[in-house]
Amino acid sequence: MKSFLSSREAALVLVTLLWGGTFYAVQLALAWAAPFALVGVRFSIAAALLGAVLWWRGELRGLNRFELRAGVVLGFWVFLGFGLQTAGLQHIESSKSGFLTALYVPLVPLVLLLWKRQLPSAWAWLAIGLAVAGTYALTGANLDLSTFNVGDWLTVACALAFAMEIVLLGHYSKHCNPVRLAWVLVAVAAVLSWGTSAVLQEGSIDWAWPFVALIVVLACITAFVQFAMSWAQQAVPETRATLIYSMEPVWAALVGAIAGERLGLLGLLGGALIVVAVWVGKLKP
Repeated sequence: MKSFLSSREAALVLVTLLWGGTFYAVQLALAWAAPFALVGVRFSIAAALLGAVLWWRGELRGLNRFELRAGVVLGFWVFLGFGLQTAGLQHIESSKSGFLTALYVPLVPLVLLLWKRQLPSAWAWLAIGLAVAGTYALTGANLDLSTFNVGDWLTVACALAFAMEIVLLGHYSKHCNPVRLAWVLVAVAAVLSWGTSAVLQEGSIDWAWPFVALIVVLACITAFVQFAMSWAQQAVPETRATLIYSMEPVWAALVGAIAGERLGLLGLLGGALIVVAVWVGKLKP
């Protein structure tokens, strides 16, 4: 019997697990660094790690113009996504940020429709609807538009940036070395973040030991995640990858439950809907 998840899809599940555990860590790190400075140092360390891997494997010289161009384009959207999300977390709770960020799930097929004229199947739309409903139930987000503040709109914008990243990654990654592509995009995101931090005059970073520990862990996760996404999306279609990415709030909720937060019946139902959405998205009747 064919496996429900391929090795590349399993890698994306691991990506969502790592993502889910970073929301709380980022909120803690904001006590020592401003948003874009935080993203800058996080991605700078990640770029150094990926660069060291390329140097050790002797693959750095193989970098070509296509990979460089793809990395610059992707790095711009990654910078926007993480920068806007981190800035938004200063103004809204993490549960609401988790749901609004997950709006990239319905945005990805819309971007594909407008750009490539690709229309997802009815089963794919059903899976997308289940994923969005499940995320809303799981996060318990309050979507009263009259109470939306700057943090809400920054996070909605970050969802669009992440949707663009997913679509463009599917477009470029098939013709790139995944480690080199990840290295370029992470380095570009780091440079843009530092530049934005300087323009906004965010101030210096407090290099307290708790912050150093947090940022090193976040950087290691960032380096692996960007490589895994570049590798996996060489073969996993964009809409399918998006449905797998929607599992992020499930892991975030589990981390919260382990930390002592009460999930509740609605949260359990939401998590179940997301898992069902991933399963429905696999069906091809």
